[in-house]
Amino acid sequence: MTRAIDNTQHCTTMEDVRRHIDALDDVLVPLLVTRGGYMTQAARIKKDATQVRDEERIEAIVARVRARTQKEGGEPDMLEAIYRSMMEAYIAFEHREFARLRTPSEGSQP
Repeated sequence: MTRAIDNTQHCTTMEDVRRHIDALDDVLVPLLVTRGGYMTQAARIKKDATQVRDEERIEAIVARVRARTQKEGGEPDMLEAIYRSMMEAYIAFEHREFARLRTPSEGSQP
């Protein structure tokens, strides 16, 4: 099985590096937007705002990401830090979505 790290192409210029990073960002951004869509779904499904932060789920994701990162030849500590930061941003987004979905819109009947 090919590890993700093995797909890193040799670059001779910063332009090469930046072109490859831009191409990866073109893949990552739509995936992250889709992930955000699932946060909206979670906000809709959860019954109480205290359910938005789930420490057990956070730690399960971190463990899964660390294992996958190791398998792919990456740096588990770095990916854990990225994921923890990303999850905090998504949790904040989910809290906003939770509130938005439960706020009566203007002009709606009581």
